[in-house]
Amino acid sequence: MLTAGLPKMSKSKRGSTVRLQPLSKADVKACRDIIREGSKSFYFASLILPKKVRSAALALYSFCRVADDLVDAAGATQHTLDQLRMRLEAAYGGQPFPHVADRALADVVARYDIPQDIWLAMIDGFEWDLLGKRYETYSDVLDYSARVAATVGVMMTLVMRRRSSRTLARAADLGVAMQLTNIARDVGEDAAAGRLYLPRTWLAEEGVDADTFLANPVFSPALGRVTQRLLREAERLYSRALTGVADLPLACRPSIRAAGLVYSDIGASVQANGFNSVSSRAYTTKERKLALLLQAFAGALYSPACDEAPPLAETAFLVACAADHKPAAVGGIERFMDLLHMQHHRQRSIGSPGGVREPDRQDTQSQVGFRSA
Repeated sequence: MLTAGLPKMSKSKRGSTVRLQPLSKADVKACRDIIREGSKSFYFASLILPKKVRSAALALYSFCRVADDLVDAAGATQHTLDQLRMRLEAAYGGQPFPHVADRALADVVARYDIPQDIWLAMIDGFEWDLLGKRYETYSDVLDYSARVAATVGVMMTLVMRRRSSRTLARAADLGVAMQLTNIARDVGEDAAAGRLYLPRTWLAEEGVDADTFLANPVFSPALGRVTQRLLREAERLYSRALTGVADLPLACRPSIRAAGLVYSDIGASVQANGFNSVSSRAYTTKERKLALLLQAFAGALYSPACDEAPPLAETAFLVACAADHKPAAVGGIERFMDLLHMQHHRQRSIGSPGGVREPDRQDTQSQVGFRSA
C-alpha cells in the first residue's frame, strides 16, 4: 500500500533490506493522474480493485508509463535505457530518483518483494523497440509481449499476494493476450512510427512484403487475415488466462476479469472494422466498458478452476523468477470469506430450477467470427 507516515524497513531484493520513504497523498494522486491519462482501460479496471492493491497497481503502472514515454520520445538513445536501469537500481536500493513514479516504485517493490529481474526484462523489451528489432516469427512476437506485458501481469499477481506457478502462468497469459490485442489494434499507428509487430513469416505466407508495407502502410485483405490470425491466438490465451481469476483474492477478481473482457472486446471492434487497423482504430465505448464491468462482477463469482497448463515457453522465465514453487498461502479470514461466498452461491445454484450457470462471457470468438482450431 502506498502510505504516508513514518519510514518502514522492508526487503527489496530477496535477502536485502532498504528503508522505505513514505509517499504523500499528493504522490498517490499523481500516480493516479499518470494512469488516467496514459492508460484509460487499465484505469477503468483499477477503480474496482481493493484500495491497497489499487494503490500498488497504480504505482507499478506509473513507472511503466513514464519509462515507455521516455523510450518513445524523439531523441531517445541507449543512454535513455541506461538511465532507466540506473533509476531502477536506485529504487531497489531505497534511494529513488526525485520523481513520483520512482518513489512509488521503491515503495511497492519493497513491500511486495518484486524481483528486479522482472523490471529488467521489461526494459529489455523497450530496448528492442529502440533498436528496431524485427519480429520474424510468432514466437518472436511472444518474446516481445512477455517483456512488455506479461511482466506487468506477473507483478500485478504479486501485489495481490499470489506467487504460485500456475497463477503466475495465467497472469502472464493475460498480459501476452492483451499485448497481441494492442498489436492488432495499432498496426497502422505502429507502421507510421516505422515499427511492425506482426510476424513477418505470417505476412509472407499471405503474400505481404513487410518492408513494402512499412514504406507505404495500406490495408489489404491479406493484411487483415494476418491481423485476424493474431487475434485468434489472443483469444486462445484469454480463454486460458481468465481461469486464473479463480486463484486470486475474491475482491480482486472482478477487476482482473474486467480488464481481460475489455481488451478482448477491442478485438471484436477490430473485427467490426473488417480487421482494418491501418486506416481506422478500434476502441471500446464507456457504455460498453460498463456493461463488461457488470459481466465481470457476475462471472467472477463463478470462475472455473485455474488451468494447470504450464506457462508459454516465452514467459516461463518470468514465472520461475517470481514463483515460490509452492501453493500460494491464503490468509485464514480471506480464505474463510472466499469459501463462504462460494458456499452461498452453490446453495443458490442447487435450489434454483436447472441450477445456476456462469453468465456467458459474450464469447469473443463468436463476436469476432473466430473458430477454435
